[in-house]
Amino acid sequence: MGSIVLPHLQTAWHVDQAILSEEERLVVIRFGRDHDPDCIRQDELLYKIAERVKNFAVIYLCDLDQVSDFNQMYELYDRMTIMFFYRNKHMMCDFGTGNNNKLNWVLEDKQELIDIIETIYKGAKKGRGLVVSPKDYSTRYRY
Repeated sequence: MGSIVLPHLQTAWHVDQAILSEEERLVVIRFGRDHDPDCIRQDELLYKIAERVKNFAVIYLCDLDQVSDFNQMYELYDRMTIMFFYRNKHMMCDFGTGNNNKLNWVLEDKQELIDIIETIYKGAKKGRGLVVSPKDYSTRYRY
């Protein structure tokens, strides 16, 4: 359901416009393949929180098979990746995993994802390029 309802970015130009045009809200883009089970699970969660975060974040989906322009630039080699942008700037978050550029595992908890998005938004509003996640994922066995 989530991958049907949430807006898709069909081309690299659409991805650029989504990142460039949003001045006040955080842009959250899920890169992956719409038919992948991990993406389907994550899309459901993103769909469920979209209404709750609409005041400070906008959520988009981007299929890596359809738009491959960013695969090398953003190192999109995982099955599912979520990236954050604010005012045309890539926002990084320290999850404790060593990769601060993106979130590349499926989150199952709605509140956990909302907290991450809210933390990144608050840091972005203060001019920070790197924020620390509200939860440390370094001790988790499987991301």
